[in-house]
Amino acid sequence: MSEFISYLESHWDDLLELGIAHALVVAVSVAIATVIGVALGIATYRTERPRELVLAITGFFLTIPSLALFGLLISPLGLGWPPVAVALVMYALLPIVRNTVVGLREVDPAIVESAQGMGMGRARRLLRIELPLAWPVIMTGMRVSTVIVVGIAAIGAYVNGPGLGEDIFRGLRRIGNPETALNLVLGGLLGIVVLAILFDLVYVLLSRLTTSRGIR
Repeated sequence: MSEFISYLESHWDDLLELGIAHALVVAVSVAIATVIGVALGIATYRTERPRELVLAITGFFLTIPSLALFGLLISPLGLGWPPVAVALVMYALLPIVRNTVVGLREVDPAIVESAQGMGMGRARRLLRIELPLAWPVIMTGMRVSTVIVVGIAAIGAYVNGPGLGEDIFRGLRRIGNPETALNLVLGGLLGIVVLAILFDLVYVLLSRLTTSRGIR
């Protein structure tokens, strides 16, 4: 343990740099997945067959082994950021789409009818009534997606992607030197755990700032 602490003290700047890169690729990917996922949820939550098709496709993405998906994306996208970001977006979609659909379908029809009776059009009802009421459920989907992709992003080092996976893969390549390998792997894993906790705290704060007190 003392050797690992010494390793952290001497390499904290490298871990911080990798951690920032890891957080950035996760944040960008979840942001893109949120835009796509919420749009798909809005487009399909009223119609059964399109909704089932979208959920089936996004669910299928989660069944693809991450190493295989990263490898398949090398040919069209090359190495580095692009294949990692695309893969993470694919993995993040299902919870966001599903929670958008669930949140919108759980809005009380009486509230929607009241808004319609006041002369609100469909777009205005969606923006002013339905989405704000569904927002806490959508946020939960974003939170789940973030937890999923924080871990998967580490495997992006397989295609020279950014983040803490770089240290983990370096450690695995040095398995013949157990002390160095263990420090590298544990350092990367610890960084991922810390990032997951920080992202969760961000979502708690974001939820308080963006959700009205009446529906918390």
